[in-house]
Parts: sequence; structure tokens; C-alpha cells
Amino acid sequence: MSDKHLTLYELNSLVRAAIEQVMPHEYWVEAELSEAKEWGGHCYMDLIQKDEHTNTPVARASAKCWKSTWMLLRPHFERVTGQRLHAGMKVLLKVFAQFHENYGFSWIVTDIDPTYTMGDMARKRQEIIRQLKEEGVFDLQKELTLPLFAQRIAVISSANAAGYGDFCNQLADNEYGYAFHTQLFPAVMQGEGVEQSVISALNRIYELIEDAQAAAPVTDDLSSPTPPFDCVVIIRGGGATSDLSGFDTLALAENVANFPLPIITGIGHERDESVLDMVSHTRVKTPTAAAAFLIGHLRRVDERISDAQDSIVGYVQHRMQLEKIRLDRLSSQIPILFSVVKTRQEARLERLFNQLATHIRQRLERQRVMLDTRQTVLRTAVTRIMMQERHRLEMLCQRTEAVNPERLLKRGYSITLHKGRAVHRAEELKAGDEIETRLEHGTIKSRIYE
Repeated sequence: MSDKHLTLYELNSLVRAAIEQVMPHEYWVEAELSEAKEWGGHCYMDLIQKDEHTNTPVARASAKCWKSTWMLLRPHFERVTGQRLHAGMKVLLKVFAQFHENYGFSWIVTDIDPTYTMGDMARKRQEIIRQLKEEGVFDLQKELTLPLFAQRIAVISSANAAGYGDFCNQLADNEYGYAFHTQLFPAVMQGEGVEQSVISALNRIYELIEDAQAAAPVTDDLSSPTPPFDCVVIIRGGGATSDLSGFDTLALAENVANFPLPIITGIGHERDESVLDMVSHTRVKTPTAAAAFLIGHLRRVDERISDAQDSIVGYVQHRMQLEKIRLDRLSSQIPILFSVVKTRQEARLERLFNQLATHIRQRLERQRVMLDTRQTVLRTAVTRIMMQERHRLEMLCQRTEAVNPERLLKRGYSITLHKGRAVHRAEELKAGDEIETRLEHGTIKSRIYE
């Protein structure tokens, strides 16, 4: 062991001197912001560089822009770009190296090129958003309706994540006592495997939906079978902003946008928003905010039901009160109304009776006149007919008298009868027949011999 040794401060002083000697100049450096925040008027940045093929971080560094410089750079940068510094933005910074014996190494920013605004991460995000809108799926989730009683929750999260535990605990311990049923579909929530892992979880949920539909009995009801879940929640607690890159992929966004159930996301911080957040049905900040959203939704439904119940009860009570008043008023008016109606009906009956009697008298008078008229007509017609028939009878008597056989006998004629019938031809008789001859005075009986 050497007798010569250095204190930590002396060693750091040597490093500081070496850096100031070797790197005395300022440098323009291209980097992507994984995080940028202001504190006490200063701007603190986390810089990152990723591999172009694997998207894996290959370099990280911290940078600071002191208040005196930041107050000048910030207005100019925001005026030119129209944006504030945020995660995912690729920037071109002018920096110099600084090593402090107490605080270590950092890059000190002295200038920012505002023309170099959007980094690869932000440009890719904008390209994904543009493509989703062209496909017409960007707002599909917003068109879905969260069921009124959203209590069956499919959760996509890391099984060991504290956010998942907070989510379940808040649902279970809600102050209203609502019952929620959750089922976890484990997935990787940071790193390179986020996209495929979350898509696989969505596929497993969709398979359960299809199985439930296939197992539903066939009925005449045209409504679709009830799915096993009311919605899907994708949650992730905390983490660095750069770890959200796995949620900014086209494939994942398309799967979420086209999913048949409403999807609620709680995967970032308040200031971070991924493409997945944009296409989801509802975006909240954290897993506990997702639980609060579901509880609040059910509470609003509960309040609507309570309000409707109160409205119905109030309406029924009000209506019953009005009907009671109406019945009381009607019951008090019944005797008066009955008396009025009785008087009116009696007058009406009297009027009808008089009208009926008058009508009967008029009808009888008309019938009597008609009978007298018909009696006169009938008497005249009978007299005429009797005269006609008497004349016709006299004529018949005259004709009968003209052909009376007695007159013929008086004139010297005779009538030969055979069996009481007049004989007109000799062929009608044969030998042995007995005939009778009538004369004016007497009758002669003869027998035919030949």
C-alpha cells in the first residue's frame, strides 16, 4: 500500500481540473428528452439516446439550464416552436462539461436551437396518430358506451406492480360498499416487451368474450349475449417517462382502438400522454385514478337511480294528492249534479212523452184519413166490379139459354143418350147397347140389334 493517498475531495478536484483542461469548449449535442422539469426557475433535463434498431437506451446524461439562462431561452424557444420542452422531444443543445466536487458531473446548457424541435419519439407518435386517423379508428373507443353497472373488470397489468395492488384495494375498500369483480391478465408494462405482452392480454380477453357468446343459448331474442366483462383497465404505476415508449406503437394502438369493450388507461403521470391514452375510451393519470373513475361512475349511476326513485315517489305522491282532491271535489258535487241531472232527465222524459203522444195522434189521424180514403175507393171499385160481373153473368145466362137442350127439344129435336152421354156418331154404338131418346115430352128406351 502506498503511503500517498487522496481524499475524495482532492480526487474530485483532480477530475474537475482534468475536465476543465481537456474539455474547455462548448459543444452542440443532439439528444432526446426523456424528462424535463422546472424547479426554482432552473430547468433540469434527462437526456437519452436510443439504438435505432432496438430502441434500447445506449446513453443517458443529466443537463441543467440555470435560471439566468433559462429565462432567456425558454420564451424564444416556445415562441418559435409553439411548444414547451417535454418528454420525447429531440433537441439540439449547446452545453459545456461541469464537474463539481460535491454534486458530480453534469452538462450545463447555454443555448437551445429552436429549429430542431421534434425528436424521433415525437415524430413517430405523430405518424402513428396520422395513420390511425386515416384508418378511421382513432375515435372508435370514444363511440363505445361504458355500461351503467360496470363492475366486472378485466385488468391488464403487472401482477407484482404496486399500482395493481392499489387499484384492487381501492375498489374493494370503496366507501359506498360497491362490489367489483376483477380478473388480472398479466403483462409486461415496461421495456421492449410491452407491445406484444399487452396485445396478448387483449387477445385472451377477447377469446373469453367469444367463448361466452358461443356458449350462450340460442333464443328468439335478437340482443347479443352479455360479455363476461364490462370494460378493460390497463394500468401501470409510475416509472420513467422514457418507459412509456412501449405504449406508443401502431399495432397496440390498433388493437385497443378496435377492441369491442371500453378500455380505461392509467399508465402514466399527469404530464405524460401516450398514443394508447389517446385512442382509449377514457384516460386517467394513475391506477388509483382508474379505480376512482369506476367507483365514481357507479356512484353516478346509483345517484341517478336514487334521483329517479325519488322523482317517481314524488310524482306518485303528488298525483295521488291531486286525485284525492279531485275525488273529494267530485264527491261533494255529486248530490248537486244528481239533482241537476234528475231535473234535466225528468224534463227530457216529459218532453219526449209529449212528443211521442203528439206523434201518435198525428200518425193515427193520418191513418184514419188514409182508411177513409181507401174505404171510399174500395166501395167505388166493388160497385164497379159487381156491375161488371152482373153484366157478364147476364150475358152468360143468355148464351146458356141459347144452347139449352130443352129449347131444342121444344123445336122438335131429340137427344140420344148412351149411358148418360150424348151419342154423336153411330160408330159409338154396337149391337146389344141400350139407348135412351129424349123428346120434348117423354123418353124412349131402345136396344140396338144391328
